[in-house]
Amino acid sequence: MFTATRLQVATYLLGVCPFSIAFLVFLNSSVSFVVTDLIGEKDGVGDAVGSLGFADELVAIVACPIWGLLSDRVGLRFVCVSGYSIICLALLLFVQAKNVYPQLLLARLFFSLGAAAAATMVTAILPAVASPPTNTPVEHHGTRVTQTFGGNGHVASPSIESEVTITPARFVSRHSQRRDAATVPVAEPDVASSTNRVAGFVGMATGCGALIALAVFLPLPAKFQYAGVGEKAALKDSFYIVAAVAFLLTVWCFIGLRGIQEVREDPESPTFQSQKGVSRLTAPLSQMFDSFRTAAVAGFRQWEIAIGYLGGFVARASSVGISLFIPLLVNAMFLSSGLCDANDEHGNPAGLPDIKRRCPQAYIVAAELTGITETVALIFAPIFGYWAAKAPRKEVPLLVASVAGVVGYPLFANEFDPDSTKTLKRVAAFVAASLIGISQIGAIVCSLGTLSKGVLVGSHNKSSSVDGEAQENGMHTAEAEPLLQSSQQPRKDIPLSDLKGSVAGVYSLYGGAAILILTKLGGFLFDNVSRAAPFYIMAVFNAMLTVTCVISGIWRRDRNGVGGDNAFADNR
Repeated sequence: MFTATRLQVATYLLGVCPFSIAFLVFLNSSVSFVVTDLIGEKDGVGDAVGSLGFADELVAIVACPIWGLLSDRVGLRFVCVSGYSIICLALLLFVQAKNVYPQLLLARLFFSLGAAAAATMVTAILPAVASPPTNTPVEHHGTRVTQTFGGNGHVASPSIESEVTITPARFVSRHSQRRDAATVPVAEPDVASSTNRVAGFVGMATGCGALIALAVFLPLPAKFQYAGVGEKAALKDSFYIVAAVAFLLTVWCFIGLRGIQEVREDPESPTFQSQKGVSRLTAPLSQMFDSFRTAAVAGFRQWEIAIGYLGGFVARASSVGISLFIPLLVNAMFLSSGLCDANDEHGNPAGLPDIKRRCPQAYIVAAELTGITETVALIFAPIFGYWAAKAPRKEVPLLVASVAGVVGYPLFANEFDPDSTKTLKRVAAFVAASLIGISQIGAIVCSLGTLSKGVLVGSHNKSSSVDGEAQENGMHTAEAEPLLQSSQQPRKDIPLSDLKGSVAGVYSLYGGAAILILTKLGGFLFDNVSRAAPFYIMAVFNAMLTVTCVISGIWRRDRNGVGGDNAFADNR
Protein backbone atom coordinates (compact mmCIF):
# COMPACT_ATOMS: atom_id res chain seq x y z
CA MET A 1 0.00 0.00 0.00
CA PHE A 2 1.50 3.30 -1.12
CA THR A 3 0.58 6.93 -0.80
CA ALA A 4 -0.14 7.24 -4.53
CA THR A 5 -3.37 6.17 -6.19
CA ARG A 6 -3.47 3.77 -9.12
CA LEU A 7 -4.14 6.62 -11.51
CA GLN A 8 -1.12 8.52 -10.20
CA VAL A 9 1.12 5.47 -10.51
CA ALA A 10 -0.15 4.77 -14.03
CA THR A 11 0.40 8.38 -15.06
CA TYR A 12 3.92 8.28 -13.68
CA LEU A 13 5.02 4.92 -15.10
CA LEU A 14 3.10 4.98 -18.41
CA GLY A 15 3.22 8.70 -19.13
CA VAL A 16 5.93 10.70 -17.39
CA CYS A 17 8.73 8.12 -17.44
CA PRO A 18 8.63 6.83 -21.03
CA PHE A 19 7.80 10.08 -22.80
CA SER A 20 10.42 12.13 -20.96
CA ILE A 21 12.90 9.99 -22.95
CA ALA A 22 10.84 9.51 -26.13
CA PHE A 23 10.61 13.22 -26.99
CA LEU A 24 14.32 13.73 -26.36
CA VAL A 25 15.35 10.77 -28.54
CA PHE A 26 13.04 11.95 -31.32
CA LEU A 27 14.42 15.47 -31.34
CA ASN A 28 18.07 14.42 -31.13
CA SER A 29 17.61 12.02 -34.03
CA SER A 30 15.67 14.51 -36.18
CA VAL A 31 17.59 17.73 -35.63
CA SER A 32 20.12 17.07 -38.42
CA PHE A 33 17.29 16.58 -40.94
CA VAL A 34 15.69 19.84 -39.83
CA VAL A 35 19.01 21.60 -40.46
CA THR A 36 19.51 20.07 -43.92
CA ASP A 37 16.00 19.48 -45.29
CA LEU A 38 14.01 22.37 -43.81
CA ILE A 39 16.58 25.11 -43.32
CA GLY A 40 18.74 24.04 -46.26
CA GLU A 41 22.15 24.07 -44.61
CA LYS A 42 24.63 21.75 -46.31
CA ASP A 43 27.94 22.76 -44.74
CA GLY A 44 28.86 22.52 -41.10
CA VAL A 45 25.89 20.33 -40.20
CA GLY A 46 27.88 18.39 -37.63
CA ASP A 47 29.10 21.57 -35.96
CA ALA A 48 25.57 23.00 -35.87
CA VAL A 49 24.11 19.83 -34.36
CA GLY A 50 26.92 19.63 -31.81
CA SER A 51 26.49 23.29 -30.82
CA LEU A 52 22.74 22.85 -30.39
CA GLY A 53 23.30 19.80 -28.21
CA PHE A 54 25.92 21.58 -26.10
CA ALA A 55 23.63 24.58 -25.58
CA ASP A 56 20.84 22.16 -24.65
CA GLU A 57 22.94 20.67 -21.86
CA LEU A 58 23.99 24.08 -20.55
CA VAL A 59 20.34 25.07 -20.17
CA ALA A 60 19.49 21.71 -18.59
CA ILE A 61 22.22 22.07 -15.97
CA VAL A 62 20.71 25.37 -14.81
CA ALA A 63 17.05 24.49 -15.36
CA CYS A 64 16.94 21.10 -13.61
CA PRO A 65 17.76 22.44 -10.11
CA ILE A 66 15.42 25.40 -10.62
CA TRP A 67 12.54 23.12 -11.63
CA GLY A 68 13.27 20.92 -8.64
CA LEU A 69 13.22 23.84 -6.24
CA LEU A 70 10.03 25.13 -7.84
CA SER A 71 8.31 21.77 -7.43
CA ASP A 72 8.91 21.97 -3.68
CA ARG A 73 6.98 25.25 -3.66
CA VAL A 74 4.12 24.69 -6.07
CA GLY A 75 3.91 20.90 -6.33
CA LEU A 76 5.07 18.16 -8.65
CA ARG A 77 2.02 18.27 -10.90
CA PHE A 78 2.51 21.94 -11.80
CA VAL A 79 6.11 21.39 -12.89
CA CYS A 80 5.24 18.23 -14.81
CA VAL A 81 2.38 19.91 -16.69
CA SER A 82 4.53 22.96 -17.39
CA GLY A 83 7.36 20.81 -18.74
CA TYR A 84 5.26 18.91 -21.25
CA SER A 85 3.44 22.09 -22.28
CA ILE A 86 6.80 23.68 -23.11
CA ILE A 87 7.86 20.56 -25.03
CA CYS A 88 4.64 20.74 -27.06
CA LEU A 89 5.20 24.39 -28.00
CA ALA A 90 8.91 23.85 -28.68
CA LEU A 91 8.22 21.04 -31.14
CA LEU A 92 5.79 23.29 -33.01
CA LEU A 93 8.33 26.12 -33.11
CA PHE A 94 11.21 23.86 -34.12
CA VAL A 95 9.95 23.31 -37.66
CA GLN A 96 9.10 26.99 -38.13
CA ALA A 97 12.75 28.07 -37.90
CA LYS A 98 14.24 29.67 -41.01
CA ASN A 99 17.86 29.65 -39.85
CA VAL A 100 20.08 27.82 -37.38
CA TYR A 101 21.13 30.95 -35.47
CA PRO A 102 19.21 32.29 -33.68
CA GLN A 103 15.82 30.73 -34.49
CA LEU A 104 16.62 27.02 -34.30
CA LEU A 105 18.92 27.62 -31.34
CA LEU A 106 16.17 29.41 -29.40
CA ALA A 107 13.69 26.64 -30.20
CA ARG A 108 16.18 24.04 -28.97
CA LEU A 109 16.81 26.00 -25.76
CA PHE A 110 13.06 26.28 -25.20
CA PHE A 111 12.71 22.52 -25.69
CA SER A 112 15.57 21.94 -23.25
CA LEU A 113 13.71 23.96 -20.64
CA GLY A 114 10.69 21.65 -20.87
CA ALA A 115 12.78 18.49 -21.13
CA ALA A 116 14.64 19.49 -17.95
CA ALA A 117 11.33 19.74 -16.09
CA ALA A 118 10.22 16.32 -17.37
CA ALA A 119 13.53 14.64 -16.51
CA THR A 120 13.61 16.17 -13.03
CA MET A 121 10.08 14.99 -12.30
CA VAL A 122 11.00 11.40 -13.16
CA THR A 123 13.30 11.51 -10.14
CA ALA A 124 11.18 13.75 -7.90
CA ILE A 125 7.91 11.82 -8.20
CA LEU A 126 9.48 8.46 -7.33
CA PRO A 127 9.64 9.07 -3.54
CA ALA A 128 6.07 10.39 -3.60
CA VAL A 129 4.90 7.22 -5.38
CA ALA A 130 6.99 4.67 -3.48
CA SER A 131 6.69 5.97 0.09
CA PRO A 132 4.49 3.98 2.49
CA PRO A 133 1.39 5.74 3.90
CA THR A 134 1.95 8.09 6.81
CA ASN A 135 -0.30 9.54 9.48
CA THR A 136 -0.57 13.30 9.16
CA PRO A 137 -2.24 15.40 11.88
CA VAL A 138 -4.29 18.32 10.61
CA GLU A 139 -6.86 20.79 11.93
CA HIS A 140 -10.57 20.06 11.57
CA HIS A 141 -13.00 22.50 13.21
CA GLY A 142 -10.54 23.30 15.98
CA THR A 143 -9.79 19.63 16.71
CA ARG A 144 -6.68 17.70 15.79
CA VAL A 145 -7.38 14.84 13.39
CA THR A 146 -5.08 12.28 11.83
CA GLN A 147 -5.36 11.51 8.12
CA THR A 148 -3.80 8.44 6.56
CA PHE A 149 -2.97 9.17 2.95
CA GLY A 150 -3.04 5.89 1.11
CA GLY A 151 -4.00 4.62 -2.27
CA ASN A 152 -7.72 4.39 -1.56
CA GLY A 153 -8.46 7.75 -0.04
CA HIS A 154 -8.23 9.63 3.24
CA VAL A 155 -9.32 8.20 6.59
CA ALA A 156 -9.91 10.74 9.34
CA SER A 157 -10.13 10.00 13.04
CA PRO A 158 -10.62 12.63 15.72
CA SER A 159 -7.91 13.06 18.33
CA ILE A 160 -8.52 13.06 22.07
CA GLU A 161 -7.48 16.66 22.60
CA SER A 162 -8.43 20.11 21.42
CA GLU A 163 -5.99 22.96 20.80
CA VAL A 164 -8.27 25.23 22.85
CA THR A 165 -8.24 23.09 25.99
CA ILE A 166 -4.68 21.80 25.83
CA THR A 167 -2.99 20.99 29.12
CA PRO A 168 0.67 20.15 29.88
CA ALA A 169 -0.22 16.46 30.36
CA ARG A 170 -2.05 16.33 27.04
CA PHE A 171 0.81 18.13 25.28
CA VAL A 172 3.39 15.60 26.51
CA SER A 173 1.03 12.70 25.69
CA ARG A 174 0.33 14.01 22.19
CA HIS A 175 4.02 14.68 21.57
CA SER A 176 4.92 11.12 22.58
CA GLN A 177 2.13 9.59 20.48
CA ARG A 178 3.14 11.54 17.40
CA ARG A 179 6.79 10.52 17.81
CA ASP A 180 5.90 6.87 18.26
CA ALA A 181 3.52 6.90 15.29
CA ALA A 182 6.18 8.45 13.08
CA THR A 183 8.49 5.50 13.61
CA VAL A 184 6.01 2.85 12.53
CA PRO A 185 5.23 3.49 8.84
CA VAL A 186 8.74 4.16 7.63
CA ALA A 187 10.52 0.93 8.42
CA GLU A 188 13.65 0.59 6.34
CA PRO A 189 12.85 -2.79 4.73
CA ASP A 190 9.52 -1.44 3.45
CA VAL A 191 11.13 1.72 2.11
CA ALA A 192 14.01 -0.14 0.45
CA SER A 193 11.71 -2.74 -1.09
CA SER A 194 9.13 -0.30 -2.43
CA THR A 195 11.58 2.26 -3.81
CA ASN A 196 13.80 -0.27 -5.57
CA ARG A 197 10.88 -2.16 -7.07
CA VAL A 198 9.30 1.01 -8.39
CA ALA A 199 12.72 2.11 -9.66
CA GLY A 200 12.89 -1.13 -11.63
CA PHE A 201 9.62 -0.30 -13.34
CA VAL A 202 10.92 3.22 -13.98
CA GLY A 203 13.92 1.73 -15.76
CA MET A 204 11.62 -0.40 -17.91
CA ALA A 205 9.42 2.60 -18.68
CA THR A 206 12.32 4.78 -19.77
CA GLY A 207 13.60 1.97 -21.97
CA CYS A 208 10.16 1.66 -23.53
CA GLY A 209 10.27 5.41 -24.13
CA ALA A 210 13.34 5.02 -26.31
CA LEU A 211 11.60 2.19 -28.19
CA ILE A 212 8.52 4.39 -28.72
CA ALA A 213 10.72 7.04 -30.29
CA LEU A 214 12.52 4.51 -32.51
CA ALA A 215 9.49 2.45 -33.52
CA VAL A 216 6.74 5.09 -33.68
CA PHE A 217 8.02 8.66 -33.85
CA LEU A 218 11.12 8.42 -36.05
CA PRO A 219 9.53 6.39 -38.91
CA LEU A 220 6.76 8.98 -39.34
CA PRO A 221 8.53 11.10 -42.03
CA ALA A 222 9.20 8.04 -44.20
CA LYS A 223 5.60 6.86 -43.83
CA PHE A 224 4.28 10.26 -44.88
CA GLN A 225 6.60 10.28 -47.89
CA TYR A 226 5.42 6.82 -48.93
CA ALA A 227 1.89 8.23 -48.78
CA GLY A 228 2.86 10.92 -51.31
CA VAL A 229 3.66 13.82 -48.97
CA GLY A 230 6.66 15.99 -49.83
CA GLU A 231 9.92 15.69 -47.92
CA LYS A 232 9.62 18.99 -46.04
CA ALA A 233 5.90 18.60 -45.36
CA ALA A 234 6.45 15.05 -44.12
CA LEU A 235 9.05 16.22 -41.60
CA LYS A 236 6.82 19.05 -40.40
CA ASP A 237 3.79 16.79 -40.07
CA SER A 238 5.85 14.38 -37.98
CA PHE A 239 6.76 17.15 -35.55
CA TYR A 240 3.12 18.24 -35.39
CA ILE A 241 1.99 14.73 -34.47
CA VAL A 242 4.65 14.37 -31.77
CA ALA A 243 3.64 17.80 -30.45
CA ALA A 244 0.03 16.61 -30.29
CA VAL A 245 1.17 13.62 -28.24
CA ALA A 246 2.96 16.02 -25.88
CA PHE A 247 -0.26 18.03 -25.54
CA LEU A 248 -2.27 14.91 -24.71
CA LEU A 249 0.37 13.96 -22.14
CA THR A 250 0.05 17.44 -20.60
CA VAL A 251 -3.69 16.90 -20.11
CA TRP A 252 -3.06 13.40 -18.78
CA CYS A 253 -0.57 14.68 -16.19
CA PHE A 254 -2.92 17.48 -15.17
CA ILE A 255 -5.66 14.94 -14.42
CA GLY A 256 -3.63 11.92 -13.38
CA LEU A 257 -1.22 13.63 -10.98
CA ARG A 258 -3.90 15.49 -9.06
CA GLY A 259 -3.11 15.29 -5.37
CA ILE A 260 0.36 13.76 -5.86
CA GLN A 261 1.88 16.43 -3.57
CA GLU A 262 -0.88 18.41 -1.94
CA VAL A 263 -0.03 20.78 0.91
CA ARG A 264 -1.33 18.95 4.00
CA GLU A 265 1.18 19.97 6.63
CA ASP A 266 1.16 19.68 10.37
CA PRO A 267 1.16 23.25 11.74
CA GLU A 268 4.03 22.15 14.00
CA SER A 269 6.11 20.66 11.19
CA PRO A 270 9.51 22.22 10.38
CA THR A 271 8.45 23.19 6.87
CA PHE A 272 5.28 24.89 8.05
CA GLN A 273 7.11 26.80 10.79
CA SER A 274 9.97 27.87 8.50
CA GLN A 275 7.44 29.39 6.09
CA LYS A 276 4.92 30.76 8.62
CA GLY A 277 3.35 33.91 7.27
CA VAL A 278 4.95 33.41 3.83
CA SER A 279 3.10 32.19 0.77
CA ARG A 280 4.60 29.10 -0.87
CA LEU A 281 4.38 30.88 -4.19
CA THR A 282 6.16 34.00 -2.97
CA ALA A 283 8.73 32.42 -0.68
CA PRO A 284 11.99 34.38 -0.76
CA LEU A 285 14.80 33.18 -2.95
CA SER A 286 16.93 32.64 0.13
CA GLN A 287 14.64 29.78 1.18
CA MET A 288 15.01 28.19 -2.26
CA PHE A 289 18.79 28.48 -2.03
CA ASP A 290 18.63 26.95 1.44
CA SER A 291 16.65 24.04 0.01
CA PHE A 292 19.20 23.56 -2.75
CA ARG A 293 22.07 23.73 -0.28
CA THR A 294 20.36 21.21 2.00
CA ALA A 295 19.86 18.80 -0.91
CA ALA A 296 23.47 19.23 -2.06
CA VAL A 297 24.94 18.82 1.42
CA ALA A 298 22.83 15.70 1.95
CA GLY A 299 25.11 14.01 -0.56
CA PHE A 300 27.96 14.37 1.93
CA ARG A 301 25.97 13.28 4.97
CA GLN A 302 23.94 10.26 3.82
CA TRP A 303 25.47 7.37 1.97
CA GLU A 304 22.17 6.68 0.10
CA ILE A 305 22.04 10.22 -1.24
CA ALA A 306 25.77 10.23 -2.11
CA ILE A 307 25.60 6.96 -4.04
CA GLY A 308 22.36 8.09 -5.67
CA TYR A 309 24.02 11.26 -6.96
CA LEU A 310 27.10 9.41 -8.19
CA GLY A 311 24.95 6.71 -9.76
CA GLY A 312 22.97 9.39 -11.58
CA PHE A 313 26.25 10.89 -12.80
CA VAL A 314 27.27 7.55 -14.31
CA ALA A 315 23.79 6.75 -15.63
CA ARG A 316 23.43 10.00 -17.59
CA ALA A 317 26.95 9.67 -18.97
CA SER A 318 26.11 6.10 -20.04
CA SER A 319 23.13 7.31 -22.05
CA VAL A 320 25.42 9.59 -24.07
CA GLY A 321 28.06 6.90 -24.40
CA ILE A 322 25.48 4.57 -25.93
CA SER A 323 23.57 7.00 -28.14
CA LEU A 324 26.54 9.10 -29.32
CA PHE A 325 29.88 7.37 -29.08
CA ILE A 326 28.93 3.82 -30.05
CA PRO A 327 27.56 4.96 -33.46
CA LEU A 328 30.44 7.42 -33.77
CA LEU A 329 33.04 4.70 -33.27
CA VAL A 330 31.25 2.33 -35.64
CA ASN A 331 31.03 4.96 -38.37
CA ALA A 332 34.66 6.01 -37.92
CA MET A 333 35.83 2.39 -38.12
CA PHE A 334 33.85 1.75 -41.30
CA LEU A 335 35.17 4.91 -42.93
CA SER A 336 38.78 4.28 -41.97
CA SER A 337 38.58 0.71 -43.27
CA GLY A 338 37.49 1.94 -46.71
CA LEU A 339 34.18 0.14 -46.58
CA CYS A 340 32.27 3.40 -47.06
CA ASP A 341 32.72 6.58 -49.07
CA ALA A 342 32.28 9.66 -46.90
CA ASN A 343 32.38 12.10 -49.82
CA ASP A 344 29.58 13.28 -52.07
CA GLU A 345 29.60 13.21 -55.87
CA HIS A 346 31.83 16.32 -55.97
CA GLY A 347 34.44 14.87 -53.63
CA ASN A 348 33.44 17.03 -50.68
CA PRO A 349 32.69 15.66 -47.19
CA ALA A 350 29.02 14.76 -47.01
CA GLY A 351 26.65 15.94 -44.33
CA LEU A 352 25.29 13.62 -41.67
CA PRO A 353 22.12 12.56 -43.50
CA ASP A 354 24.13 11.91 -46.68
CA ILE A 355 26.56 9.72 -44.78
CA LYS A 356 23.61 7.69 -43.57
CA ARG A 357 22.52 7.18 -47.15
CA ARG A 358 26.03 6.48 -48.49
CA CYS A 359 27.10 4.05 -45.76
CA PRO A 360 23.96 2.19 -44.70
CA GLN A 361 25.99 -0.81 -43.54
CA ALA A 362 27.65 1.25 -40.79
CA TYR A 363 24.32 2.57 -39.58
CA ILE A 364 22.79 -0.90 -39.64
CA VAL A 365 25.59 -2.25 -37.46
CA ALA A 366 25.39 0.79 -35.15
CA ALA A 367 21.62 0.33 -34.86
CA GLU A 368 22.08 -3.36 -34.08
CA LEU A 369 24.61 -2.62 -31.33
CA THR A 370 22.59 0.16 -29.73
CA GLY A 371 19.46 -1.99 -30.10
CA ILE A 372 21.16 -4.86 -28.26
CA THR A 373 22.27 -2.45 -25.56
CA GLU A 374 18.78 -1.03 -25.00
CA THR A 375 17.10 -4.44 -25.21
CA VAL A 376 19.40 -5.89 -22.56
CA ALA A 377 18.78 -2.79 -20.45
CA LEU A 378 15.02 -3.26 -20.80
CA ILE A 379 15.26 -6.91 -19.75
CA PHE A 380 17.49 -6.22 -16.76
CA ALA A 381 15.51 -3.24 -15.42
CA PRO A 382 13.01 -5.32 -13.36
CA ILE A 383 15.82 -7.73 -12.43
CA PHE A 384 17.84 -4.95 -10.85
CA GLY A 385 14.72 -3.56 -9.21
CA TYR A 386 13.84 -6.88 -7.60
CA TRP A 387 17.45 -7.63 -6.70
CA ALA A 388 18.01 -4.24 -5.10
CA ALA A 389 14.80 -4.71 -3.08
CA LYS A 390 15.79 -8.14 -1.78
CA ALA A 391 19.59 -7.92 -1.49
CA PRO A 392 20.83 -7.89 2.14
CA ARG A 393 23.76 -5.74 1.03
CA LYS A 394 22.06 -2.86 -0.74
CA GLU A 395 25.21 -1.68 -2.52
CA VAL A 396 25.86 -5.04 -4.25
CA PRO A 397 23.53 -4.60 -7.28
CA LEU A 398 24.99 -1.18 -8.06
CA LEU A 399 28.48 -2.60 -7.55
CA VAL A 400 27.79 -5.32 -10.13
CA ALA A 401 26.42 -2.75 -12.58
CA SER A 402 29.49 -0.54 -12.23
CA VAL A 403 31.85 -3.50 -12.69
CA ALA A 404 29.97 -4.37 -15.89
CA GLY A 405 30.71 -0.85 -17.12
CA VAL A 406 34.38 -1.08 -16.16
CA VAL A 407 34.68 -4.24 -18.28
CA GLY A 408 32.22 -3.45 -21.09
CA TYR A 409 33.35 -0.04 -22.32
CA PRO A 410 37.07 -0.83 -22.90
CA LEU A 411 36.15 -4.25 -24.30
CA PHE A 412 33.89 -2.67 -26.91
CA ALA A 413 36.46 -0.04 -27.92
CA ASN A 414 39.17 -2.65 -28.41
CA GLU A 415 37.22 -5.54 -29.90
CA PHE A 416 34.86 -3.93 -32.40
CA ASP A 417 35.90 -4.52 -36.02
CA PRO A 418 33.89 -3.56 -39.11
CA ASP A 419 35.02 -6.70 -40.90
CA SER A 420 32.08 -9.08 -40.56
CA THR A 421 34.32 -12.07 -41.31
CA LYS A 422 36.03 -11.68 -37.93
CA THR A 423 33.33 -13.50 -36.04
CA LEU A 424 35.02 -13.63 -32.65
CA LYS A 425 35.59 -9.88 -32.57
CA ARG A 426 32.02 -9.18 -33.65
CA VAL A 427 30.69 -11.50 -30.91
CA ALA A 428 32.96 -9.84 -28.35
CA ALA A 429 31.60 -6.43 -29.42
CA PHE A 430 28.02 -7.58 -28.91
CA VAL A 431 28.91 -9.06 -25.51
CA ALA A 432 30.52 -5.75 -24.59
CA ALA A 433 27.40 -3.88 -25.75
CA SER A 434 25.32 -6.13 -23.50
CA LEU A 435 27.56 -5.36 -20.53
CA ILE A 436 27.21 -1.65 -21.29
CA GLY A 437 23.42 -2.03 -21.28
CA ILE A 438 23.57 -3.83 -17.93
CA SER A 439 25.78 -1.06 -16.56
CA GLN A 440 23.46 1.69 -17.78
CA ILE A 441 20.20 0.26 -16.48
CA GLY A 442 21.78 -0.87 -13.22
CA ALA A 443 23.04 2.65 -12.58
CA ILE A 444 19.63 4.13 -13.42
CA VAL A 445 17.51 1.74 -11.34
CA CYS A 446 19.81 1.48 -8.34
CA SER A 447 20.60 5.20 -8.18
CA LEU A 448 16.91 6.14 -8.34
CA GLY A 449 15.96 3.52 -5.75
CA THR A 450 18.83 4.42 -3.43
CA LEU A 451 18.16 8.14 -3.76
CA SER A 452 14.44 7.71 -3.06
CA LYS A 453 15.19 5.51 -0.07
CA GLY A 454 17.64 8.12 1.22
CA VAL A 455 14.99 10.83 0.96
CA LEU A 456 12.42 8.81 2.89
CA VAL A 457 14.73 7.24 5.47
CA GLY A 458 16.66 10.47 6.01
CA SER A 459 13.43 12.33 6.66
CA HIS A 460 12.38 9.69 9.19
CA ASN A 461 15.69 9.88 11.02
CA LYS A 462 15.70 13.64 11.14
CA SER A 463 12.17 13.83 12.52
CA SER A 464 12.90 11.04 15.00
CA SER A 465 16.12 12.63 16.25
CA VAL A 466 14.51 16.04 16.53
CA ASP A 467 11.54 14.64 18.45
CA GLY A 468 13.85 12.64 20.68
CA GLU A 469 15.93 15.69 21.51
CA ALA A 470 12.82 17.73 22.12
CA GLN A 471 11.45 15.12 24.51
CA GLU A 472 14.76 14.73 26.27
CA ASN A 473 15.18 18.46 26.74
CA GLY A 474 11.51 19.14 27.40
CA MET A 475 11.36 16.86 30.44
CA HIS A 476 13.82 19.15 32.22
CA THR A 477 12.33 22.45 31.12
CA ALA A 478 11.33 24.81 33.90
CA GLU A 479 7.63 25.51 34.34
CA ALA A 480 8.34 29.20 33.77
CA GLU A 481 9.20 28.55 30.09
CA PRO A 482 6.36 28.79 27.53
CA LEU A 483 4.70 25.43 27.06
CA LEU A 484 4.46 25.67 23.24
CA GLN A 485 7.75 27.44 22.64
CA SER A 486 9.06 24.80 20.23
CA SER A 487 5.91 24.97 18.13
CA GLN A 488 6.03 28.75 17.87
CA GLN A 489 9.64 29.12 16.80
CA PRO A 490 10.84 28.27 13.30
CA ARG A 491 12.75 25.02 13.01
CA LYS A 492 15.48 24.60 10.44
CA ASP A 493 15.47 20.79 10.35
CA ILE A 494 13.31 20.45 7.25
CA PRO A 495 13.00 16.75 6.25
CA LEU A 496 14.19 15.67 2.81
CA SER A 497 10.69 14.40 2.02
CA ASP A 498 9.71 18.07 1.74
CA LEU A 499 12.66 18.67 -0.61
CA LYS A 500 12.07 15.89 -3.15
CA GLY A 501 12.27 18.36 -6.01
CA SER A 502 15.48 19.91 -4.74
CA VAL A 503 17.11 16.49 -4.41
CA ALA A 504 15.93 15.59 -7.92
CA GLY A 505 17.38 18.85 -9.22
CA VAL A 506 20.79 18.12 -7.71
CA TYR A 507 20.59 14.57 -9.11
CA SER A 508 19.96 15.99 -12.59
CA LEU A 509 22.72 18.54 -12.07
CA TYR A 510 25.23 15.75 -11.52
CA GLY A 511 23.95 14.00 -14.63
CA GLY A 512 24.23 17.15 -16.74
CA ALA A 513 27.79 17.71 -15.57
CA ALA A 514 28.65 14.14 -16.58
CA ILE A 515 27.23 14.68 -20.05
CA LEU A 516 29.19 17.89 -20.56
CA ILE A 517 32.43 16.26 -19.44
CA LEU A 518 31.94 13.21 -21.62
CA THR A 519 30.78 15.05 -24.74
CA LYS A 520 33.41 17.81 -24.70
CA LEU A 521 36.41 15.96 -23.27
CA GLY A 522 35.49 12.66 -24.90
CA GLY A 523 34.85 14.30 -28.27
CA PHE A 524 38.15 16.18 -28.15
CA LEU A 525 40.14 13.06 -27.25
CA PHE A 526 38.25 11.02 -29.86
CA ASP A 527 39.42 13.38 -32.62
CA ASN A 528 42.93 14.09 -31.37
CA VAL A 529 44.15 11.16 -29.24
CA SER A 530 42.25 7.90 -29.61
CA ARG A 531 38.84 6.70 -30.71
CA ALA A 532 38.70 4.61 -27.57
CA ALA A 533 39.13 7.65 -25.26
CA PRO A 534 35.38 8.24 -24.52
CA PHE A 535 35.00 4.58 -23.59
CA TYR A 536 37.94 4.73 -21.19
CA ILE A 537 36.40 7.84 -19.62
CA MET A 538 33.21 5.86 -19.04
CA ALA A 539 35.28 3.05 -17.53
CA VAL A 540 36.83 5.57 -15.13
CA PHE A 541 33.37 6.88 -14.16
CA ASN A 542 32.20 3.35 -13.42
CA ALA A 543 35.39 2.61 -11.51
CA MET A 544 34.69 5.62 -9.28
CA LEU A 545 31.23 4.20 -8.57
CA THR A 546 32.72 0.77 -7.88
CA VAL A 547 35.18 2.15 -5.34
CA THR A 548 32.42 4.17 -3.66
CA CYS A 549 30.18 1.10 -3.33
CA VAL A 550 33.03 -0.95 -1.86
CA ILE A 551 33.96 1.75 0.66
CA SER A 552 30.31 2.18 1.59
CA GLY A 553 29.87 -1.56 2.13
CA ILE A 554 32.98 -1.80 4.32
CA TRP A 555 32.02 1.25 6.36
CA ARG A 556 28.47 0.06 6.92
CA ARG A 557 29.68 -3.43 7.88
CA ASP A 558 32.15 -2.05 10.42
CA ARG A 559 29.56 0.34 11.83
CA ASN A 560 26.67 -2.07 12.16
CA GLY A 561 28.41 -5.42 12.41
CA VAL A 562 28.97 -8.04 9.75
CA GLY A 563 25.85 -8.47 7.64
CA GLY A 564 24.12 -5.51 9.24
CA ASP A 565 22.24 -3.01 7.18
CA ASN A 566 20.90 -0.51 9.66
CA ALA A 567 20.60 2.60 7.59
CA PHE A 568 18.85 4.41 10.41
CA ALA A 569 22.02 4.23 12.47
CA ASP A 570 24.11 5.25 9.48
CA ASN A 571 22.24 8.44 8.88
CA ARG A 572 22.11 9.84 12.38
